[in-house]
Amino acid sequence: MASQYGERAADYVTSAVHAQGADLDRIEALAAGRGLGRVLDLGCGGGHVSYRLAPHVTQVVACDVTPPMLRAVEHEAAQRGLTNIATSEAPAERLPFSDGMFDGVFCRFSTHHWTDLEAGLREARRVLAPGGIGVFVDVTAPASAMADSWLQTLELLRDIAHVRDYSVAEWTGALTRSGFAIRPPKAARLRMAFENWVARTRTPEERVAAIRSLQRQAPAEVTQALAIESDGSFTLDVSTFEVEPAG
Repeated sequence: MASQYGERAADYVTSAVHAQGADLDRIEALAAGRGLGRVLDLGCGGGHVSYRLAPHVTQVVACDVTPPMLRAVEHEAAQRGLTNIATSEAPAERLPFSDGMFDGVFCRFSTHHWTDLEAGLREARRVLAPGGIGVFVDVTAPASAMADSWLQTLELLRDIAHVRDYSVAEWTGALTRSGFAIRPPKAARLRMAFENWVARTRTPEERVAAIRSLQRQAPAEVTQALAIESDGSFTLDVSTFEVEPAG
């Protein structure tokens, strides 16, 4: 994935989809006033979670597998005067941090790129201190098997670094097995403007054409589930999972 995202780093820093949202507001609200020390922004991407957390914690460690993305975060943090953001290059499945190092672990729109979801979640649990808080936000797959298959296909055509958008049931099982206690997840819908969606990943024209061809031929169940519009724009389910160490 690192090679896919290196040249796109600046696009994710400036992406409006990633820079705003009720889920991002919720993350900041959870951190505000808690006196959190060191926290982890896992799969930080353009760093938008880090920028929101920094005013409320002692230190944010922004972790990602893509060095240019980390450099972009460092630059943006400096531009914003956020001196308590550090960066670390590592995959979610193999974190270079000691057990219980973080008072909070926050992960937004990253897990669909992980090669092993549960390995990454176990690592997140390992580095989370007793009594710490965790938040995982990502696109979630439709319950319908047909709509799920179509969504994964569209996502992969757009971005070959895509692994899977997991369903709420898959998330719940994986988080529980990884040692987390879960609050009821919060659901939202997120509209993706088609031209911005494919431009952000610099999707080749032949794959853009394939996506549009599939969208035009999608059965009614898929069109309705994804709210596919005439220009290719569509709407995704997004879930926020707030967790804490179990037991």
